[in-house]
Amino acid sequence: MFDRNRFDAELKKLNEHAQAGYFLALHIRFTSPLMFFQTYSPEWTKQYTERGYVLRDPMTAWAFASTGATRWSNRKIPDPFRIFAEAKKFGLKYGVTVSTGPITSRTVCSVARSDRELTDAEIEDITGLIQIYHSMADPHVRLTGAQLAALKCVADGHRHTAAAAILGISESALKLRLSGVRDKLMARTTAEAIQRAKDYNLL
Repeated sequence: MFDRNRFDAELKKLNEHAQAGYFLALHIRFTSPLMFFQTYSPEWTKQYTERGYVLRDPMTAWAFASTGATRWSNRKIPDPFRIFAEAKKFGLKYGVTVSTGPITSRTVCSVARSDRELTDAEIEDITGLIQIYHSMADPHVRLTGAQLAALKCVADGHRHTAAAAILGISESALKLRLSGVRDKLMARTTAEAIQRAKDYNLL
């Protein structure tokens, strides 16, 4: 089961390297991540979003074509739209991007600094952290038969009372099963859990 407290404690370790912030998208599927975190400045985030940089960001292309880690200063990575030059105006002068996991469930993280390049040892540490986050947030968990049955009933359009009756359990027991499903799939609502279960072929 996903342990949010343990995950949050591990995530804090990334701050040690990300003096100018970070972007972390876990288990990206059909362009949408299962979980997403970012601590860049609001000003850079606003410009990045409003101008649609994600479609032109050289690290986006690199992360889906490669796995491993690379510095933003890697001269082999083309930047025809000068995204790196724009990022520098907001203090994101140096950085590294890490990509891990299969293309069908890719995890991508970019870590930035304004003062210096990240060392090889730091990049190795960051890579290890991203692999831990990827593993901890793995959506391919096995829901129990009881949890799947409860989720399927609700997904089929039955209200809680009716779903509980169909399953022969109390409504409180149904809610407990659905709560477990939400925890395992890291979903805030049952509707979100249903969609994630479908996306990952669990339902």
